[in-house]
This record gives sequence, C-alpha cells and structure tokens, in this order.
Amino acid sequence: MSVIVRFAPSPTGYLHIGSARTALFNWLFARHHKGKMLLRVEDTDRARSTQEAVEAIYKGLEWLGIDWDETPVHQFDRIERHVEVAQELLKKGLAYPCYCTPEELDTMRDAARAKNLPPRYDGRWRDRAPEEAPPGIKPVIRFKAPQDGSTVIHDLVQGEVQVSNSQLDDLIILRTDGTPTYNLSVIVDDHDMGITHVIRGDDHLTNTFRQFQIYKAMDWKIPHFAHIPLIHGADGAKLSKRHGALGVEAYRDMGYLPEALRNYLLRLGWSHGDEEIISTEKAIEWFDLDHVGKSPARFDFVKLANLNGHYIRETSNDHLANLLIPFMEAKGILLNIEAINILKRGMPGLKQRAKTLEELAENALFYVAPFSLEEGAQELLEADGQDILQLMEGHLASLPEIQWTEKGLEDYAREIAEENDLKLGKIAGPLRAALTGKTVSPSVFEILHVLGKDKSLERLRKNISSKISK
Repeated sequence: MSVIVRFAPSPTGYLHIGSARTALFNWLFARHHKGKMLLRVEDTDRARSTQEAVEAIYKGLEWLGIDWDETPVHQFDRIERHVEVAQELLKKGLAYPCYCTPEELDTMRDAARAKNLPPRYDGRWRDRAPEEAPPGIKPVIRFKAPQDGSTVIHDLVQGEVQVSNSQLDDLIILRTDGTPTYNLSVIVDDHDMGITHVIRGDDHLTNTFRQFQIYKAMDWKIPHFAHIPLIHGADGAKLSKRHGALGVEAYRDMGYLPEALRNYLLRLGWSHGDEEIISTEKAIEWFDLDHVGKSPARFDFVKLANLNGHYIRETSNDHLANLLIPFMEAKGILLNIEAINILKRGMPGLKQRAKTLEELAENALFYVAPFSLEEGAQELLEADGQDILQLMEGHLASLPEIQWTEKGLEDYAREIAEENDLKLGKIAGPLRAALTGKTVSPSVFEILHVLGKDKSLERLRKNISSKISK
C-alpha cells in the first residue's frame, strides 16, 4: 500500500507551533515510506478564513523546509461533493432532517447539565416524519448514529481506544443553510484524496469516533488513525503564548533557525534512543509512528535555545552573516558589502556564544555600528588603561600588514607584555574596551584581525584621551 497522508490546517490565523509539529510528523512519515503528503486548506469557515492566513501557512511550511505533493486542495471548493454525500446518506436512511427549535436544544442542554452530563441531542427526530415539522423551521441534517454497542479504533499511537455508542449523539452533517459541517467534509475529502493514514492531534479523537461511523455507513475504506498527544508548557499546563504557542513566523523573527526548530519539534513526543541532534536525512530514515509517545510533550524554550545554539555553530559563516541582515535592519543598521564581509570574518568568534540570531546580531553590533562604552569598559580605559592603549597603539601601528593575523597579533602582544612585565590579560582588557565598548567579546586578537589594521588603530586612537565620555 502506498502511503498518502495529509496536513489540513484551517486558515484562520498563523501556522501554530502545534500544527507545525503535526505537519512535520505527516511529512516525515510520508517521506520515510516513500509516499505522498498532500496539503488541504480547510477553509469552509468563510467568516474567519483569510487569504492572508493561507499565505502565512504556505510560507511557514516553506520556511520549516516542509514541502507537499500535488496542488493544495481547498475544502470550500468541494462543498457540492460534501452535500452530495449527505444526500446519499439521506437516501440510505442513514441520515434524517431534524426540526428542533433553538429553544428545544437549549432545554436539552440545560437538562444534561443539571445531571452533570455532557450536552447531547436526544434523537427526537430520528424516526419522525417531516410532515410533523413545525412551520417556519429549517431543518439540519443529522447522521443516524448507531445506538448500541461500541465504536473501536485501533490507533497507531494510542493503541485500542473505544467509546460506547450511547455516548455519541446524532451528528449534524448539514446546517440549516445547507452547508456541510467539518466532520462530514473531512471524511469526504480524506476518502476522495485516497488518504491512507490520518495523523493529527489527540484532541480530534472524539471526532474520529464519529467519523469512523460515517465511513462504515458509506462502506468506505477506513484509513489508519494516529492521534499524537498535544504539546504542553514546561510546567505541564496547556500550551499558551507564554509557553510558546506562537506562529512559526514568530520563531523565525526571534532568531531561531528552521533546522533547529524542526529538530526540536521532532523530539517533542518522538524519540530515537538518546539522540538529540537529528539531521533531516536521519529523521526521514528513522521516523515512524511506533516511537511516538502517548503523553503530552512539554515545550521548553531553554532546550530550544540550546539546540538552536548548536545549529548556529554548525552553520557556515557566510550564511549566518546573510541571515543577520534583516535583524540588523530592524535595529536601523543598513549593511553594505564591506560590513557584511566584516561580519563574515568575525562570525567564528561571535557564533560560539549566541543561541539565537537576534542575540548574534546584538553581539555583532560593535563590528558594524557606532557604540558607546559600557560602564565596565569605561573603567578599563581609565588610569593605567590609557597607558596600555598608548603603548599598544604605538606598537601595533608599526606591525607589518603581513603579521596582522590573529596568531601574529597574539604573539606580538605576548612579546610586548613580557617586555613591560605585564600579564596578557592586563593588555587585552583595555584593547577590548576600546575596540568593542564591552568587557566581554570574542578574542581581542580575532577582533583586531577582523577589523583590519586601519579600523583597529582608528578605534584605539579614538579612545586614547583624557576626555573619554562619561
């Protein structure tokens, strides 16, 4: 059997991080089994669906590196087909018109609540003739669900799950205006698209019991179901914005790399031994549903940041420098070619300490933008710090360009330190303060090399003064 899965988002907002994980699991399952992943936009809620949201979903998936096969299907375009199936159920006697008034439905709900029961429709129109309908009431069409026995699903993640049919009421499949409901549309689309495996969040499990019954009523092949646990916050509570329930684009804008976020989402609820760093190639090779856990995964920003830091260190310097351009622009810094080249040269030291691109951009500002002295740096440039700056400026000015390398500069500084009975750190501190305005940075000799002789001497001379700004 050729595997065909689908990712079916509703375009009512951004691509939620939980939905992104669902898309990833579907994509990996399809690629692992050399099958297809189809994309279906469930846009039947016309009041809330927007083209802007559709584009955001496309862009979010593309940024994450999740592609799909074939042209996306728009559910709204298939309404006539959904209605056709509802009419077929009516003809088979497996659906019926229900003429309950809103007041009657409210009374049913109130009665259920009074008994601490979930609100259910009581089936009062299951076997009544339409001729008994009250005037002026447009009917809904309800599926005539089995009332005896149980519905059993062999879920590929949850195992065998079942519900007593007495707990499931007669589902509305067509509204009073004749439009189909979600639970009908999704079944018809999955059937017509040839979906073999439905992989989605376990919040859909109740829907699945209802959908399972309609599959049987239509005598259609039932796909395999796999309900993956939802993502919770690090404290175990339902995922909220403070936990990380954001759109994929928010993670991009915070400076996370797509490969890092993809790796992190993979490990939320799925495992392969003790492996933490998993390439896309390995993920496709290893992924299957038997290693998806049954318990909710916990989203942890600290773990994500650490993983992102790893991917930043593994990313090429040239690529990182280009990725920093929009982050610098957001800070009002427009980078020319010279500045970008400086960032590329400075990236080996910068990327060792950064966990996000935003942090990397902040740490790199001293290379490409004017800066003021931090308090600690100010202190380093006072008193004997001035003497050290003057000493080093004079020596560095005479250093030949051919020796202006990180190693050459460090060796030279050591010689100067020994000649003047100084420790190397005593020299490095004032140099760092003058070159960066900070007390913490990459190696000061790396910075001298990255900036080049002229820019380095310019910064040193600017800070050799008794009038260093307070």
